[in-house]
Amino acid sequence: MVVATGFFDGVHLGHRFVLEQLVKAARERGDWSMVVTFWPHPRNVLQDDARNLRLLTTMEEKKRILTGIGVNYVEVIPFTRAFSRMTTEEYLREWIVERLGGRTILLGYDNRIGSDLRTPEETAKIAEGLGLEVIRADRYAGPEGIVLSSTKIRNLLASGQVEKANAMLGYGYQLHGVVVAGNRLGRTMGFPTDNMQLYEPLKLIPAGGVYLVRVETVGREFYGMCNIGVRPTVGNGNAMTIETNIFDFNEDIYGLDITLTFITKIRDEARFPDMAGLAAQLGRDREKCYSLIAEKSLY
Repeated sequence: MVVATGFFDGVHLGHRFVLEQLVKAARERGDWSMVVTFWPHPRNVLQDDARNLRLLTTMEEKKRILTGIGVNYVEVIPFTRAFSRMTTEEYLREWIVERLGGRTILLGYDNRIGSDLRTPEETAKIAEGLGLEVIRADRYAGPEGIVLSSTKIRNLLASGQVEKANAMLGYGYQLHGVVVAGNRLGRTMGFPTDNMQLYEPLKLIPAGGVYLVRVETVGREFYGMCNIGVRPTVGNGNAMTIETNIFDFNEDIYGLDITLTFITKIRDEARFPDMAGLAAQLGRDREKCYSLIAEKSLY
């Protein structure tokens, strides 16, 4: 087994660059490739600010992306305080070698494994001492030498810069959930919306505003405009909602799955003097979305 280990939140282009080397190395050796990852995120277990951490990928999304790259197996280790106290040597010996049958380990340029936070060079020596073949992955640099990180992508999404985030991810950022009941105000204005409740509460929600999105539901794909926010025009102190007006669609999908893929942000959320003003703006938003669909040749 050829193994890489890490959290790989988002499985962005930097991760993909490393993991493609993993898959290639396994094929060259006539062996299987395995990614060993963890759940929950270590910060959710160890740090006081864990309540503020939101993730780019759910575990199911991560598994799907990893297998799409060509990884044969994904092993998920429950991350606990007891597990966090394992040293680099203990982790490599007890998990990678003894439990998972690893024979080769691929280390990223900044891989830190274990409570003793050994450098990649030190980790390589420990791994070799345990009989593991060590492969050092090349370092990925994005356009203009930018080093990618999950934190950078989270910050971009938190500020509504979904196009830049998508460029670093290598795919369109998604939210996945179930359609729940709303107040049906949109329908009275000619803009019926479907409200989403996320399946994974720790999933990062992009900044408030209106977005052009691709919508997957009832086994089909559509485009639509999604509003994330507190709907300031219809009252104060509203809970945050994720509601989508699906273009050319008028079916009742309450209780069904819905997936949104974010394409670009149209505008910030705004308060209007009355419902007529809001309806007029929604009309302009929809026209802008149609224009972008045609401009980007999305159909």
